[in-house]
Amino acid sequence: MKIFPSSILPRRLGLPKQNGDRFQSTQSLTQFAVSEIDEVLRRVGTQLSGLSEDEALDRLEKYGPNTVAQEKRYGRLHLFGKALINPLIILLSILAVVSALTGDLRAAFVMSLMVVVSVLLRFIQEARADSAAAKLKAMIRVTATVVRDGEQREVPLSELVTGDIVKFSAGDMIPADVRLIESKDFFVIQSILTGESFPVEKTHLKENKVVKSPVELSNICFLGTSVESGTATAVVIETGFRTYLGRMARSIVEQQPQTAFDKGVARFTWLMIRFMMVMVPLVFVINGITKGDWKEAFFFALSVAVGMTPEMLPMIVTVCLSRGAMAMSKKKVIVKHLNSIQNLGAMDVLCTDKTGTLTMDRVVLEKHCDLMLEENEEVLLLAYLNSHFQTSLKNVLDRAVLAHREVHDQFHVPDYIKEDEIPFDFNRRLMSVVLKTPKGENLLICKGAPEEVFKRCSRFEYKNDLYNIDEMWLNDIRIEYDKLGRDGFRVLAIAYRYMEKKPAYSKEDERDLILKGYVAFFDPPKETAPHAVAALHRHGVAVKVLTGDNEAVTRKVCKDVEIPTAHVINGDDVEHMTDEDLEGIVEETTIFTRLAPAHKQRIVRALQRKGHVVGFLGDGINDAPALRAADVGISVDSAVDIAKESADLILLEKSLMVLEEGILEGRKVFANILKYIRMGASSAFGNMFSVVGASAFLPFLPMAPLQILTNNMLYDFSQVPIPTDNVDHDEIKNPRPWSMGEITRFILFIGPCSSIFDYTTYFIMLYIFDCWKNAPLFQTGWFIESLLTQTFIIHVIRTKKVPFVESLASRPLILTTMVIMMIGMWLPYSPIAGTLGFVRPPLMYWPLVVLTLVCYMVLTQIVKVWLMRKRWI
Repeated sequence: MKIFPSSILPRRLGLPKQNGDRFQSTQSLTQFAVSEIDEVLRRVGTQLSGLSEDEALDRLEKYGPNTVAQEKRYGRLHLFGKALINPLIILLSILAVVSALTGDLRAAFVMSLMVVVSVLLRFIQEARADSAAAKLKAMIRVTATVVRDGEQREVPLSELVTGDIVKFSAGDMIPADVRLIESKDFFVIQSILTGESFPVEKTHLKENKVVKSPVELSNICFLGTSVESGTATAVVIETGFRTYLGRMARSIVEQQPQTAFDKGVARFTWLMIRFMMVMVPLVFVINGITKGDWKEAFFFALSVAVGMTPEMLPMIVTVCLSRGAMAMSKKKVIVKHLNSIQNLGAMDVLCTDKTGTLTMDRVVLEKHCDLMLEENEEVLLLAYLNSHFQTSLKNVLDRAVLAHREVHDQFHVPDYIKEDEIPFDFNRRLMSVVLKTPKGENLLICKGAPEEVFKRCSRFEYKNDLYNIDEMWLNDIRIEYDKLGRDGFRVLAIAYRYMEKKPAYSKEDERDLILKGYVAFFDPPKETAPHAVAALHRHGVAVKVLTGDNEAVTRKVCKDVEIPTAHVINGDDVEHMTDEDLEGIVEETTIFTRLAPAHKQRIVRALQRKGHVVGFLGDGINDAPALRAADVGISVDSAVDIAKESADLILLEKSLMVLEEGILEGRKVFANILKYIRMGASSAFGNMFSVVGASAFLPFLPMAPLQILTNNMLYDFSQVPIPTDNVDHDEIKNPRPWSMGEITRFILFIGPCSSIFDYTTYFIMLYIFDCWKNAPLFQTGWFIESLLTQTFIIHVIRTKKVPFVESLASRPLILTTMVIMMIGMWLPYSPIAGTLGFVRPPLMYWPLVVLTLVCYMVLTQIVKVWLMRKRWI
């Protein structure tokens, strides 16, 4: 397989098609596997000399290119439209238009300014995130070696069709789903499909055994896998969307479901809109009846609607998420979808694959031992000699043996001379080399599958003594050998014999061997994995392993990284469970093995139905459906393209330690977003009581419409620095899922606190400063008190601790608070005071405002602590 710079289909093909019914589409992979080669060729309409070029072009034109779906990237116009289509933005726009049509141009201008700022900020941030994600999606193009018109040629992968005869050698990618028709020492890496670290043997022989999963078929290879070693010839039986990968790709490029964060923001938005739908008509009717000026009442109600609208929410959310994305990029995490940052922080269950995440994704020789599993250097020497002198391509196990370079010099390997080699084949499942030792003896060293080696041994060696193998000894040997398998090792047996020199050696010489011991291989855990798992546990994130690998290997890895292994479920069990049964066991089970892609997706959804915010970390084709279903899909930059396209976050390093830092950053983002929601919602709820009450008994409007809009705009600007705010350690210690119940309780208890001091301000203005007939002074007094209390109380609401003493806000937030409060106090003395309807308050007013501010802060702190003790927030 070679890198191909471009793939240009012949012009005669026109637009590709993908929905035609091919003649072999009804045939299952299993039917191809159990059929003789002649029958397979007949079914796909081809021969060993391959298709003709014209026939291949006809099939390509009829059934479309050999490509799978990719996630669609939207243009800037779409992103701008997305920023506009928001309930709050739409509502503000309608109110601005109504104000303009009814002649209140100043109000229309203020509301339009709010819309423009919010939309532009969101559009800019989304466009930046989309551009960053696009850089991660570069795809290479490859070619396949096919036989057409009896000749070999390189054809772009996309132009491969059913019936093509394809040639493979080591390093090639499998370009479609194929049935092998010839093979020699053929090993394929399927880890991206199954999660298994070790290559699997593939042969052209007809499948005779019953398999539980298509990937276990011994003569079928799948698009996206790769050749580890050997050579083969195959016939293409499925391309494009009909491949094993293609069918999966169809399901994962569908619209991504709303996440917990999306749903939470939507529920809050509609809660505020419902408040408004009740409040605004009520204010309009009360003021119209009590004041008799229905036009003035209308503009006042309109202004109240704007004041209750959390129009800065999209901007605050986007800026918080964007800052989080930039901070995470410095910690080796690339954010594709901004909303996923909060979901990462809210995540309380992480489902992860095993290979490369918990393990090093590198097979190593863990043990070299005798038959009693005691370490033995002579076993290592024999294994090294076998791997070193064999001429066939070194597979991953040979490379793991040869990594022990110390053997080469310690045992003087160059002093051995190779006499002959008995190559590996699938029937024997072993291979041998014959060497001349430094002493001049001829030594045959056999290495292979233990059961096959056992058959050829008549004796075994233990502590330099030889014993005959009888049935009793063989059972004892198997018992010890099985221990390695249960511990998750891939095991090869080592045997030898000394023999007379011959002109040539053959398989018949692999007899009367002496069983020496075993070499055991393993994909070891990363050194950081136990620490990362423990750290995630401390932060309230449960780790579950979802893998296609077998139970023994997975148990061994999980035990080493301190993941509980008491509850293990395999894919067969999941297959026969109903969704209700799965929900019953999914929380307590920590390890799921032998899973198909659909099983992983079902497990993620079962956890979500149990109320968990679920993250999924994977990098293979088999992980793509689960990545799409999870609240936050996490992949790595070395993952297959389908996995990266399905993910929300891309780790530049496949490590749970990197992920832990990302989780904490996500929790900081959520904490800051929640601050704005709490502030805006409680303020709006408190103002509802204040405005309704004031409208009922005052002979004039409690605040002019333009004053309300000015108050709202200044208050909103005071919250712009919230994304920069410091977050207390306690706030990020545990997952913070979205809770409307918590937000509602906060609104119901904290909101009325502001109303209490609004009414004390009414009393002060009416009975101390006699404002019954002085509307401008009353309105000025309430404007200042309302703005100061709303702005200053941010510092009480932003933390669960004592503000300014135990927890201090960020400098930008402190500075903005001071500036907005100073502007509010300056406006009655400013050149625009008359335009806004303000008058200068008496000097006695200012100490009363300060007293009101202190009392409000103390009462809010007391209520907040009480709610915390009740565990209501």
